[in-house]
Amino acid sequence: MKRRATVHDVAREAGVSLATVDRVLNGRPGVRAATAEKVEAAIKSLGFSRDLNASLMARARDLSVVFFIPDGSNEFMDSLADAVSRRFGQALADRIHLETRRIKPLDSAGLARSLDALDARACDCAVIVAGESPDVIAAVDAAHRRGIAVMTLVSDLPGSARRNFIGIDNVAAGRTAASLMGRFLPGGGKVALIAGSLHLRDHAERRDGFEAALKAEFPALTIIGPLEGHDERSETASIVETLLADHPDLAGLYNLGAGNSGLVAALDASGRAGKIRVIAHELTMPTRAGLIGGAIDVVLDQNPDGEIREAISAARALALGTSGSAATDPIEIGIFLRDNLR
Repeated sequence: MKRRATVHDVAREAGVSLATVDRVLNGRPGVRAATAEKVEAAIKSLGFSRDLNASLMARARDLSVVFFIPDGSNEFMDSLADAVSRRFGQALADRIHLETRRIKPLDSAGLARSLDALDARACDCAVIVAGESPDVIAAVDAAHRRGIAVMTLVSDLPGSARRNFIGIDNVAAGRTAASLMGRFLPGGGKVALIAGSLHLRDHAERRDGFEAALKAEFPALTIIGPLEGHDERSETASIVETLLADHPDLAGLYNLGAGNSGLVAALDASGRAGKIRVIAHELTMPTRAGLIGGAIDVVLDQNPDGEIREAISAARALALGTSGSAATDPIEIGIFLRDNLR
């Protein structure tokens, strides 16, 4: 078996000191660009990777990761918070302290204040679910300057200094929903589109993918909306009730956000459950019930446990590894029907 490369090998290969290698690995200043490139080339040539376990054990304190997850009636956000809680014990054994802070949904000012209040001496990484707003982007950039690595979860902020994004390809999710809807309705018809908020990049990207694929492949389908339910069950239920009343010939419905308990309740109360093709997101208790009862045809799921696992792994790598983005496994889109429920 090939011997694992060490920092000594990297220094020898690049022709620099161990101190220079350490500065490059930890993203510290004081290294000329040409020298840093030599070190990076040596790392790639040797296949060097840091022993993060050893780095963690050498720290004076535990690694601290804070998750900011929206509160409210969004069942998927509850699933994310539960997934963090299930990893508390194992994380502590690995000297990683996890904390979950539930925040008001779609409250960009509140999230920005919470990020601004983080102390780099007590927090290594913040993981946020956020919409695109100037105050949140400014808070992410400020946290980065203070030495706190910020990662986005579920919905991305590519215009910010965030270090990594954990989530599915939301454009692909929208295209998948369109492909399924087009096959469900080969004769065409009206399809209603419900979003939580188009200020959320994941919802906007799902809409973009859905509309582009429908236009290109299934032009006989006409889109109504999108209508925003703000991921609340009561608002979503009211939107569905209005859609059903105003469009008795409605053939399909795609909810690219949350509020699915309201969606299922409105469809069941109307007597049209099972007569309208419905695609929703996230395998939660309401969407499970919708699949089993026939109100929902397909659920596209992004596996909250897998996302939290990848987020913790990436946070650990960012805090202890190189200055670049942490590599994570892709979050696959699960497709669930009543027939393949776990």
